[in-house]
Amino acid sequence: MVGDGRDAPTSRIPQPRLDALQAEISDARGTRDRLKGLLEAVMSLGQELDLAQVLRGIVEAAVVLVDAEYGALGVVGDDEKLAEFLPVGISDQLRARIGTLPAGHGLLGELIRHPRPLRLGDLSEHAASAGFPENHPPMRSFLGVPIRVRDEVFGNLYLTEKRGGTDFDAEDEGVLSTLAVAAGVAIDNARLYEEVRLRERWQAASSDFTSALLSGSSEIEVLEGMLERARDIISAEMCVFYQVGPSGELRGSLALGEGAEAHRGIVLPGGEGILAGPGMARDGLVTLADVATDTRVAAQPDVWTGFGPAVAVTVGTRAKLRGVLMLARRTGRPTFSATEVAPLPGFAGQAALALELADRRRDGEQVSLLEDRDRIARDLHDLAIQRLFATGMTLQSAQRFVEHPEASERLSRSIDDLDETIKIIRTTIFGLRDHETSGSTPRLRVRAVRAVGEAAALLGFSPALRMEGLIDTDVPAPVADEVIAVLVEALTNVARHARAARAEVGIVLAEGVLTVTVSDDGVGVAEGGRRSGLRNLAERAEAHGGGLSLSPRPDGDGTRLEWRIPLAPPR
Repeated sequence: MVGDGRDAPTSRIPQPRLDALQAEISDARGTRDRLKGLLEAVMSLGQELDLAQVLRGIVEAAVVLVDAEYGALGVVGDDEKLAEFLPVGISDQLRARIGTLPAGHGLLGELIRHPRPLRLGDLSEHAASAGFPENHPPMRSFLGVPIRVRDEVFGNLYLTEKRGGTDFDAEDEGVLSTLAVAAGVAIDNARLYEEVRLRERWQAASSDFTSALLSGSSEIEVLEGMLERARDIISAEMCVFYQVGPSGELRGSLALGEGAEAHRGIVLPGGEGILAGPGMARDGLVTLADVATDTRVAAQPDVWTGFGPAVAVTVGTRAKLRGVLMLARRTGRPTFSATEVAPLPGFAGQAALALELADRRRDGEQVSLLEDRDRIARDLHDLAIQRLFATGMTLQSAQRFVEHPEASERLSRSIDDLDETIKIIRTTIFGLRDHETSGSTPRLRVRAVRAVGEAAALLGFSPALRMEGLIDTDVPAPVADEVIAVLVEALTNVARHARAARAEVGIVLAEGVLTVTVSDDGVGVAEGGRRSGLRNLAERAEAHGGGLSLSPRPDGDGTRLEWRIPLAPPR
């Protein structure tokens, strides 16, 4: 009302203009909220150092910021395919029904080939679109943005199905591009942190490995520990150590993982095998995309069924190659990245150096042992034998004063026992003094111990060894050579075919018969299996008038091999 009682004119905003203002306010509020969400996402990514969590956080933030139904981050591998694919918005059950995750073909590969933002109203209309696999949810709108780390394309963000049925707009593209820049920095920081952590874990493993070897732990036990640590650090499901054999072949000696026993005794292909690759020649390292089909490894492909990415590294020094360490992941898992495998050659080199130092330590212990044997042999000769001989002479002198026939007979038997004891001690002295000098051949006991020790690397455990009788003095050198050949071949057969956890070796000379036995707790000899190695052992025995028998172990599963020949009595 005005002073004269008339109504004042009402200031009214037209409805269309009011709607436009409300829309602008709503857009401004939405932009403000989106910028706030983007800032929070950037701050959250910057605080995280675990790479897996960073990648997952990037996709989840992207889906929220552009209001998408589905999102994914594809990590680009060295072969310009997707090495890893992290989807969001698809349940685990649906993912299982869809099957194999994308490898980078079709529209997803378009961003790999041309790393720049791509926005589509209907992705099916793009020339590179290849459709969807069975059980895949329908998708129409699409927005893709590359993620760069230090000017290198790390991967791509893929967003589909804008909520509300609308298309992604330029603002969505700008927000996602900004997030991708922040994501690149966060990924770089996480990778640097992961590299440092990996180096520390490898260094700790190398230190523990060296300490264990130099403290006197068995080589087999320490190698198993090395395999376990390597498998854990690099996140592999299978780890195999191939040892260099007498002829230069690579034979599986130790393995850890599901089905590991199948790898023991497996020989890698020669010629163009794993050692022939340029990577091995350069830095002792080679990566395999699919170990199950790679001809450099898959001499018997069935043992690698279910495994895909693999990495192999040589274990050795410039002077001596000891073997190859192979690590593999299950099919479908990411390939080994350059960051993951970079410390492997250093770790393998440290392991080889530690093994070399352990060999030197054992050589020193062997020298000390031989010196002790020489001292004991001298003491036995200078003290024990001389006193026994003097005692025998005294008894012989006293015997003529004994008139009782039975007492005289007992003295005579005692003198004979002393003579036999002196012979046994002399035989022992010969064995104690049997160490290698230039041009000499070690006796059978020493050679047998060495042969069993060398076989332990192939078997994955140390066989028990039992030796009885005067095998060092009464077994001729040619027969000793046969015994060692039989022993090596029998233990090699156990390593190749038996899948055993225990083995026992016996070398016994009794009543003129030399018997070599090798028993194991493995799977036994299959009907119709290859017998060429056994035929060779049988022929060796028959050449000396002996024989070979193969039978199940009487006390359980496994096999008992017995090789026996008669020996002419020593002259």
